Amino acid sequence: MPFGQLLIEGLAMGACYGLFGLAVVIIYKTSEVVNFAAGDMAMFSTFVAFHVLALHGCPFWVAFLVSLLFAALLGIFVEFFFLRPAKNPTLVGLIVITIGAQLLLSGLASWKWGAEQKAFTIPFSYKVTYELFPGFVISQWAIAVFVIAAVIMVTLYFFFNHTKLGTAMRATQQNKHAAKIMGIKTERVFAFAWAFSSVIGVTAAMLMSAKTILDPQFMMEPFLRAFAAAVLGGLMSVPGVLIGGGIMGLIENFFGYAWPAWKPITAFVVIVLVLCFRPSGLFGKHYIKKV
Repeated sequence: MPFGQLLIEGLAMGACYGLFGLAVVIIYKTSEVVNFAAGDMAMFSTFVAFHVLALHGCPFWVAFLVSLLFAALLGIFVEFFFLRPAKNPTLVGLIVITIGAQLLLSGLASWKWGAEQKAFTIPFSYKVTYELFPGFVISQWAIAVFVIAAVIMVTLYFFFNHTKLGTAMRATQQNKHAAKIMGIKTERVFAFAWAFSSVIGVTAAMLMSAKTILDPQFMMEPFLRAFAAAVLGGLMSVPGVLIGGGIMGLIENFFGYAWPAWKPITAFVVIVLVLCFRPSGLFGKHYIKKV
């Protein structure tokens, strides 16, 4: 595989990791909770799209919109029925709750659709390619990934910086009790954050599904790599997550090409190195609280 193709495919896959990392970061920016159920929430919503396509014969874009709506409702459901009832929750307790939600969704998907692998296609094929110039080939799928990532990134920038709801989310993350005093309905902010995160997560999952096989475990490894991208870029930095995703994709692609057997451990190596040498990430700010 030529250098140019490795570079473009690595950046495209990295953009997918960055997008999915955004789903993790949006919740973390709002409530400082790492949602370990994000992968299975995206997986379950992707199965809903598969169900609409395979069993009802609807066009892809109808199935896609149904999946987005379901993902938003699922995010609200998990926040309302799993996290909100917790009394005086600790950070570890909330993380354990998300792990419980992950196991529940995985079991439900296996029960409903079975554990066997299924083919899931989207209109953007990675087999249709265009040559930019000698040695640099880009697929139809990679073009779609770059466009969608750019649109979501611009949308998030304007949302967090130029809307009242985005400001409310940032204020809730900084001080929940002060936000309540200022009249911000923090419960609604949390519900919206989970819905928004879930919608971005399923968008990334459906893009990733084009290069893999659909089954109840298909988002396990992408979630780990997306989490590594979020840790690398900084869990509090939205642009940093996408940049971290690009770096993660390049590392994985070139490292996997040179040593295929070691490709699965790249995400763990990145997480360990970042936590050892730069805990706040490349673009995150490290604060020391004086007491």
